[in-house]
Amino acid sequence: MNINPEKFVAQKAAESVKSLYGADIDQSGFQVQVTRKEFEGDYTLVVFPLLRVSKSTPEATGEAIGGYMKEHFAEVASYNVVKGFLNISFSTEFWNRLFAGIAATEDFGQHAPTGRTVMVEFSSPNTNKPLHLGHIRNNLLGWSVSKLLEANGHRVLKVNLVNDRGIHICKSMLAWLKTGNGETPESSGKKGDHLVGDYYVAFNNIYREEVERLVSEGMSKEEAEKCAPSLKEAQDMLRRWEQGDKETVDLWKKMNGWVYAGFEKTYSDLGISFDRTYYESQTYLFGKALVQKGLDMGIFEKEADGSVWCDLTADGLDRKLLLRGDGTSVYMTQDLGTAEQRFSEYRLDEHVYVVGNEQNYHFQVLKLILKKLGFDWADNIYHLSYGMVELPEGKMKSREGTVVDADDLIEKMYATARETSLELGKLSDMSVEEQERLFRMIGLGALKYFIIKVDPKKTMLFDPKESIDFNGNTGPFIQYTHARIKSILRKADAAGVPYGADVLDPDARLSAKEIRIIKILDQFPGKVSEAGAAYSPAVIANYAYDLAKEFNQYYHDTPVLKEENAGLLRYRLTLVDKVAQVLVKAMSILGIELPDRM
Repeated sequence: MNINPEKFVAQKAAESVKSLYGADIDQSGFQVQVTRKEFEGDYTLVVFPLLRVSKSTPEATGEAIGGYMKEHFAEVASYNVVKGFLNISFSTEFWNRLFAGIAATEDFGQHAPTGRTVMVEFSSPNTNKPLHLGHIRNNLLGWSVSKLLEANGHRVLKVNLVNDRGIHICKSMLAWLKTGNGETPESSGKKGDHLVGDYYVAFNNIYREEVERLVSEGMSKEEAEKCAPSLKEAQDMLRRWEQGDKETVDLWKKMNGWVYAGFEKTYSDLGISFDRTYYESQTYLFGKALVQKGLDMGIFEKEADGSVWCDLTADGLDRKLLLRGDGTSVYMTQDLGTAEQRFSEYRLDEHVYVVGNEQNYHFQVLKLILKKLGFDWADNIYHLSYGMVELPEGKMKSREGTVVDADDLIEKMYATARETSLELGKLSDMSVEEQERLFRMIGLGALKYFIIKVDPKKTMLFDPKESIDFNGNTGPFIQYTHARIKSILRKADAAGVPYGADVLDPDARLSAKEIRIIKILDQFPGKVSEAGAAYSPAVIANYAYDLAKEFNQYYHDTPVLKEENAGLLRYRLTLVDKVAQVLVKAMSILGIELPDRM
């Protein structure tokens, strides 16, 4: 049975206070925390709140409670008092009992089902260009947050909303008609999303030349940008699409199909999938009924031109357009409608939108308008706002001069992992196929870990070379740690040495480093809870690094397989096996595979 050190200290402190001072204090009233590294002890009880019952100084109160606990509870080996803090050190027997519970728990770190259903929307690409570096951070965050919420016991639905309509795709379609000569992904050998993205760039080149020509003929730049022939043609194409013109719709379906196939390849390479994909072409009309509802309730206003607005100035915001004068909807209208549809269809307890911080205002407005419409579940919408990710100048190829292509980055990571791994020269006994799979695993692990280890709210700088370092706070370092442990366990298996919860010696004498590892292992379920509450997979990433680093220090000082005491050898093998299991669980939340050999 698992025991929780914080709860144990609180429970025994409550019994001590009852005996010493005659006061009944609930366990939740005690503040217990891991002892800071600069002080001696395992867990610390904050004494200050207890002075009201002790009627004494912090030092005297700490001494009294610490002395009582050491005398009456065998699990307490020693204590010390620093001002108002009582530092408790547990006995070896306590740590043995704690680790026995951890070792026997197969789903250690996985929380019990909560019955809550959470939808996580992420990715949300446009169909006029390939996925880029910003999408990589979005996808990796969305996936890992989904896995994190699952680890916290929630039912999670991963969804994607593809922006497949609008002027942007019409621009690519028009450029393809003008200059494509029937080119296809098959005839060009290009991924479909790259091909369509190239025509989006081609349109912009045509448009720029037209604007420059009109300006040279005496037109103002602002007027030229509105009157350029290619833009008017794209706008006309959008109108034909909205009217259902068969030729336009057929071309739209064909080119979007190319893009979807390209997206799927990138998602597959990243290890990303969705439970459901929505398309803006199917959802952009959602919300019009809510606009009418808002008008009927008197919370929306219709202007003389027919446009509909929501005045939020009294709430410290501005007036928000919900319907244009020609009756067409805007993004806010769509998001209002899809939110209502999703909460109704899936009976959601929460909806998490993984969207960059440039959309903070949009989601503030979305929640406020939904509240005004009478939807109490609006409080259960959470915008996971993340910062931008950038690369060092000149490090990576940029497809359009400003945007780093996702496929290029994935290949760059693979190439860097391959180069770095071959330099280490430890793969001679692996087949070419095994090596290639390993290079992909290391490259993706480096990419994912380096991005996820940064708190989502922070803007980050991504350096591909730094991310592959086998010695720093990186994915490959943790992957190598796991491979090192599996090597130890393979040798133990070959020698016929048993290990596992059922062969643990309850009286094993543990070293300080072994106790330190047990402490870190014990923190895993709490870290899962902490990370889930903060929607921050970075908490798990950095926990995994701390555990891997602690193991490597232990490995350096403790030749596990050379231990002559059979009971202690079994214990140490069980301990390192559990480290490997927890690393796998932690990194799987981040979508990162750990190899058995490197």
